[in-house]
Amino acid sequence: MARLPHLTVEPATPTFHPGTLPLAAERTNDRCASISFFLADESATAALARHLSTRLKPGMVIYLHGNLGAGKTSLVRGVLNALGYSGRVKSPTYTLVEPYHIAGLDLRHFDLYRLHDEAEWEAAGFRDEFDGHNIFFIEWPEKARELTPQADVEVTFEILPHGRKVEIHANTEMGKQCLEQL
Repeated sequence: MARLPHLTVEPATPTFHPGTLPLAAERTNDRCASISFFLADESATAALARHLSTRLKPGMVIYLHGNLGAGKTSLVRGVLNALGYSGRVKSPTYTLVEPYHIAGLDLRHFDLYRLHDEAEWEAAGFRDEFDGHNIFFIEWPEKARELTPQADVEVTFEILPHGRKVEIHANTEMGKQCLEQL
């Protein structure tokens, strides 16, 4: 078993322990993979974000699923902080998107919770953002699933009585490579 700060990696189905991030990898076929984590607290979310930040590639699309307050924005904040961003990271609930340029990467953080329809998406020019160069974190992607590219990686947060369960699923070869290196 390898141990990193706030991260425990186990080859089998995890037993969840507060203060650690057990990892269970399950390969469902050659094109996709899933990994589950238990996040005991916000520092555990930041530890996962640090690991994820080293696996980002231009053009990557990451969907973030979960109820309000589940940790979606905290994960994005952790990734940005790990890349060296020191400014305030807020959920783009009202602006729909916040752009960031850090460590030579262009990241776009979308929160589509308040997106009303396809016309609003088109009028804002969001389609132009998907240029193969930007990296996307998209909260509430189901609001625009037909308008956004397929996710390379999908992260689903589940609120537990003590912490969060996070399921990360790869949908593409780029996503699979990300998960294999996590």
